Amino acid sequence: MSAGVKAYAAVDLGASSGRVMVGRVGPDSLELTEAHRFPNRPVRVPEGLRWDVLGLYGGVLDGLRAAGRVDSVGIDSWAVDYGLLDGDGALLGNPVHYRDARTEGIAEKVWASVPAPELYAATGLQYAPFNTLYQLVAARGSSQLAHAERLLLMPDLLTYWLTGEQGTELTNASTTQLIDPRTREWSYDVAARLGVDLDLFAPLRQPGDPAGLLRPEVLEETGLEGPVPVTAVGSHDTASAVAAVPASGERFAYICTGTWSLAGLELSAPVLTEESRLANFTNELGLDGTVRYLRNIMGLWLLQECVRAWGDPDLGGLLLDAAKVPALRSVVDAGDAAFLAPGRMPERIAEACRASGQPVPGSPGEITRCILDSLALAHRKAVQDAQRLAGHPVDVVHVVGGGTRNALLCQLTADACGLPVIAGPTEAAALGNVLVQARAHGLVGDLAGMRGLLTRTQPLTRYEPQGDTARWREAQARLTGA
Repeated sequence: MSAGVKAYAAVDLGASSGRVMVGRVGPDSLELTEAHRFPNRPVRVPEGLRWDVLGLYGGVLDGLRAAGRVDSVGIDSWAVDYGLLDGDGALLGNPVHYRDARTEGIAEKVWASVPAPELYAATGLQYAPFNTLYQLVAARGSSQLAHAERLLLMPDLLTYWLTGEQGTELTNASTTQLIDPRTREWSYDVAARLGVDLDLFAPLRQPGDPAGLLRPEVLEETGLEGPVPVTAVGSHDTASAVAAVPASGERFAYICTGTWSLAGLELSAPVLTEESRLANFTNELGLDGTVRYLRNIMGLWLLQECVRAWGDPDLGGLLLDAAKVPALRSVVDAGDAAFLAPGRMPERIAEACRASGQPVPGSPGEITRCILDSLALAHRKAVQDAQRLAGHPVDVVHVVGGGTRNALLCQLTADACGLPVIAGPTEAAALGNVLVQARAHGLVGDLAGMRGLLTRTQPLTRYEPQGDTARWREAQARLTGA
């Protein structure tokens, strides 16, 4: 390895796969390679849908073995889900999947104690049926929760197994609906009113804080030579991805694309108005005192489920077919919770088009075009609404994550927003993870310095808006009836 260059292992866990990436960072260099990728397959058991967390941990160990010598390890993952530990630190059952049905009808019980406007004003989180708060209320009275001495969010659970040390990283904690985004501390009033024991949570950690050293048993299993520190990163994958948005200045919007699309702004303070709540925007915490003000959109989950239903045809061919379909022929609400559950996605999209009186897409190409147009339309609305609600105008939209590989989606997003789109980096979460580690170890500077390094070293593609945005306004009106 070149002088002045250090290697950092980024464990990046998504809803369908996990990977261990190695970032090599120097004063003016940043290279990312994949050491190991492994599937993340949820399992349906008699009691419901569960994560195979032992399989994930095994994949992490395999990845660290493949990574070779590293100067630090950091873990990011999806949000809201958690594992419960007993008094001896042993896991009490496999963590529940956020798509499990146990939270159905729970929100109404929560709002009976803390009305929705009060809950939003206190925590700033949009309503999502799977937020950790609703999961904990759903678990009330269960044997597992009764015997639990500790709750660890998913990346913190894996960090604990690697190091033996427990903590709760702040960016992920902010998705629990138990954090006050103004103080960046626990919302003790909300927890007390809903009977949530905050003592279950380990002490809060900030991105960049030390999270322990790899245990001797982990060193032996992975073949690494210690000591190897584990560093807390923006452990919510979206926090890491937003940290890797290669923006300059403040007048930008971002869309983190993958299974979900997270579209919004980076702000210095939360927006806690009732209008913001009704628009279903969330205030999650980011690096260096920032707030990720964004809306959750169903994302490429819609296409992933269709591809699965069609027997996994070639995606490139599907996108070529979709590009030949007339634009905006049919659109659906890509944020509709009706699309949250797996199964029958092509039929459900067709049914939604039929119900709204639009032409019903039939072929895979037509359904794919409907999905991409719908996602671009949802991106447009989120970017417009965020600017209005936050009083924060933007000049450019940065698209990061897996959706950057989809040139048609990027161009449609530029067209819909009427703004240039800069696409890249694809591996934003892993790069943000690596850069927080590098910064914690003195190799890069502040957030602006991190983003400058990304701009200089990562391939980016610019898409200029084409056509008139009036057709997108008309398509939006079809969905709202306005």
